[in-house]
Amino acid sequence: MTIEEFENIALVIGIGGLIGFMVFIIWDLAKKSNAGKLGTFILFLALGVGLLGFIIKTVLVEMIE
Repeated sequence: MTIEEFENIALVIGIGGLIGFMVFIIWDLAKKSNAGKLGTFILFLALGVGLLGFIIKTVLVEMIE
């Protein structure tokens, strides 16, 4: 395994872990604020748009290269 392969794997695992942690934070925020089903949906929609944008950007960059 080369250093470049290790860096790519570590990046995917690290970013994936951070995205998972962000999902947990949004869920915990909704739970602690008693947001209900609609409020939880809105929180995930509003705060998840940033995560979705990052994922879309990554996919587009990989497709172009």
